[in-house]
Amino acid sequence: MSLSRQFNARFTPLLALSACLLTSVTAHAEDTNRAARWVSDSLNTYVRSGPTDGYRIVGTLSSGQKVTLLRSDGDYSQVRGDSGNAVWIASRDLQDVPGQAERLPQLEQKVAELSAELDGINDTWNTRVQGMQETLDSRKNLIDELQSARTTLDSQLSQANADVRELQAQLGEENQQVLMRYMVYGGAIAGAGLAAGLILPTLLRVRRKRNDQWI
Repeated sequence: MSLSRQFNARFTPLLALSACLLTSVTAHAEDTNRAARWVSDSLNTYVRSGPTDGYRIVGTLSSGQKVTLLRSDGDYSQVRGDSGNAVWIASRDLQDVPGQAERLPQLEQKVAELSAELDGINDTWNTRVQGMQETLDSRKNLIDELQSARTTLDSQLSQANADVRELQAQLGEENQQVLMRYMVYGGAIAGAGLAAGLILPTLLRVRRKRNDQWI
C-alpha cells in the first residue's frame, strides 16, 4: 500500500470526526448567541420555579443581567443565569439587547474610537490645510517676486528706450552738423575753384601784355 493511501486510511476518519466536532461547536455557539437574553433595565425581578404566577418564588435576577433562554411556556420563559440554575421569569421582563450596564462600556469604547478617528481625520485635514497654505504662500511669494522683477524690467526698458531716443536725437544733430560742414567745405572748395577760374585768365592776359611790351 502506498504512503498516500496509508495516510488517507489513518487520518480520514480523524478529519471527519474533527469536522463533525467543529460543526457541532459552531452550531452550539450559534444557538447560544440566539438564546442570549438580558433582564430588563427597568427592574429587579423575581423568578419562580414554574411558568405561572402560582409557582413559588425561588430568587431574583438583577436588571441587565445576562441569561440563557431555554424555552418558553405561555407568558413565562425558562432561563439559566450565572448560578447555573434553571428558573422561570415573565417573558415581558426579558429583552433581546444587552442592558445599559453592559452597553455603557461598549458605547464609551465606541465613542473613544470614534473620537480618536475624528482626531486623526482632524489632524490629517489640518496637515493638508497647512500644506496647502504653505503652497499658496510660496506661490504668492513667487508671484510677488516675479511682479517685482517685471516692474524692474519695465523700468529698465523705459530707461533704455529713453536713452535710445536721446542717442538718436544726438546722432541726428551730429549728422546735421557733419552735413553742414560738408556743405561749408564744399562751398569753400567750389568758391575757391570759381575764384581761381576767374583770376587765372586775368593774370595770364596781364602777363602776356607785359611780355609784348618788352619785346
